[in-house]
Amino acid sequence: MKILAIMGSPLGMKGNTGHLLNGVIGACADAGADVKTIELCRLNVGPCRGCGACHVTGDCPIKDDYAKVKQAMVEADGIIFASPNYINCVTAQMKALFDRCSSLLHCQAFEGKYGIAVVTSGGPGSKEVENYILRFLRSLGCWTVGSIGAEARRVADEKARAEILDTAAGLGRRFTQSIGKKKTYPRQADARRAFFERMKMLVTMNKDNWPYEYRYWKSMGRLS
Repeated sequence: MKILAIMGSPLGMKGNTGHLLNGVIGACADAGADVKTIELCRLNVGPCRGCGACHVTGDCPIKDDYAKVKQAMVEADGIIFASPNYINCVTAQMKALFDRCSSLLHCQAFEGKYGIAVVTSGGPGSKEVENYILRFLRSLGCWTVGSIGAEARRVADEKARAEILDTAAGLGRRFTQSIGKKKTYPRQADARRAFFERMKMLVTMNKDNWPYEYRYWKSMGRLS
């Protein structure tokens, strides 16, 4: 089982989000998963330029580290996105990555994978960002197992941290169990299917303009 954790904090694993993420991935590793962590602050993943080339060829023409991150996501069974709350959203580093995933989203390339979200916030505002990340994961085709959010001051406090990390470890264990058992989530099924059909229609309508994506859908046996 391969699990990929992508850290969006500019501080990498050194900050409070890193502490929280360590609680999750530590439990994943203890459960036998092969865990890889990518710190976006150590890479160069620039913003999408809206050129549309990925829809045509399947590759982004921007020469940076996105292709490396993309390949790691494609190879993973489970994906963890971790980010502090920056003004009610993920960090700029994480948002740049999300926007570069346009073709993966069109292709529903992560159908059958699993995802979770890890978020810290300066106040009690993590839930909005957790939900945003989970919605993005489902848009890629993932089943989402859950999320954890915590106030940064509590993660930094030694007395409060133990309880929070215990909750984080519980999420990590549920994550690996869901992947191992190939668990499905009926409450997500309708919305997941609706988005799948929406992407199918979009790619079919643009088959002449987006040949790579149309060929991908056809190669997966999704087009009758």
